[in-house]
Amino acid sequence: MGAPLPGASQGKGHFANRRVDSVKNGCSFSANNKWVRQASQLRSQIIVDDALQNLKAELARFGQVNDATQTERPHRMLNITRDTGEFLAVLVRATAAQRVLEIGTSNGYSTLWLAEAAKGIGGSVTTVEFAEYKARLAAANFARSGLSPFVTLVRDDARHVLERSGPNAYDLIFLDAERPEYPGWWPELRRVLRPGGLLIVDNASTHVEQMAPFVALVTADIEFATCLVPVGNGAFLAVKNASPDGCPTIAWRT
Repeated sequence: MGAPLPGASQGKGHFANRRVDSVKNGCSFSANNKWVRQASQLRSQIIVDDALQNLKAELARFGQVNDATQTERPHRMLNITRDTGEFLAVLVRATAAQRVLEIGTSNGYSTLWLAEAAKGIGGSVTTVEFAEYKARLAAANFARSGLSPFVTLVRDDARHVLERSGPNAYDLIFLDAERPEYPGWWPELRRVLRPGGLLIVDNASTHVEQMAPFVALVTADIEFATCLVPVGNGAFLAVKNASPDGCPTIAWRT
């Protein structure tokens, strides 16, 4: 038999080593892939978050410029202040309010604060706007925000929406609409808010006279504990008693 070709055994060993290196490199690549995917997801989330914050800032500026020149109320945005938006977001998370109702969408600025917080706890927002012009603006802004899956926009009279809602249907209600209508809505508002649920009403400090009849109704109701918070234009808060002894509580969820 002839002698082995020079380098034949070395070639076989070299091939085996290449396979080992390939496996090692494959494991390393797989691990790196995991971190790459995680980094990519984090980067994507940061981009989405930045886009949402930029959109909110844009809507805040638009509302200020629009309202400074627009005299007709149906075309004024009348948005909440930024600190009120931050306050709403904290309340949604703190009370684990997964079922949020907003009455008075406008262009959707306040809705974005509510929906972003609700999304974080597996919840959603139903928002009601009667004006067609504002509802169109809001729908476009929700699509831009990426929060559309967590928002249901209803163009209807608020009273009709409340009447169609079941008892204890909502964990948190944010009211920012036609203030003279609030007292007439009160029986339905108190019915659809669950025990331990939270009602928040904007403009409690800037429109004291308009708010007075409604505030009087709520504060006189023994089933509710109330307070005024000096944030933004003033927020009137009312918690529906959750316990039979009349002690106001918040039903926390985990």
